[in-house]
Amino acid sequence: MKSIVSIGVVLLVVILLFGIGGCSYNKMVQKQEAVSSAWSQVENVYQRRADLIPNLVNTVKGAANFEKGTLEAVMQARASATSVKIDASKLDAASFQKFEQAQQGVTSSLARLLVSVEAYPELKANQNFRDLQTQLEGTENRISVERKNFNEVVKDYNSHIRSFPNNLFAGMFGFTTKAYFQAAEGSDKTPEVKF
Repeated sequence: MKSIVSIGVVLLVVILLFGIGGCSYNKMVQKQEAVSSAWSQVENVYQRRADLIPNLVNTVKGAANFEKGTLEAVMQARASATSVKIDASKLDAASFQKFEQAQQGVTSSLARLLVSVEAYPELKANQNFRDLQTQLEGTENRISVERKNFNEVVKDYNSHIRSFPNNLFAGMFGFTTKAYFQAAEGSDKTPEVKF
């Protein structure tokens, strides 16, 4: 009789562990898919920015005596940024740093381009240029929104796989934490304005 009860208890524990593990695994898969989906959206808005750059450069190219080096820097930064691809299943800190560095190169070169435009009143008056500038500003806002959304989804995923008892199953099934978008280095300092 004791052996039947012991077998029954062991069988019950195995069934409970299997049930909890299965539910936990399924939830982790759902949250991992949400991270992949949010990452795809981030890539979409960065791609939108990359697609706008050639039109912007061609519009600016038409301005007399515009700095050729500035345009080349923008196109080079775009080429670098679009060559960096991250697999959504491997969103680790090193991959993220490489991706963010490439995107920061685009942001910096675009900022230099837009500052250079100030010296060209005929370009600032060009409707195509103004439209592209507005689209770029909107895209930068979208990038910010999607990065924030991505960080929220990653927080949900990371906290889920790190909490008990999910952490036991996460390690067993190979679920690892994902990296977050971070503020650019030095963005915590107030810029100095000189007149």
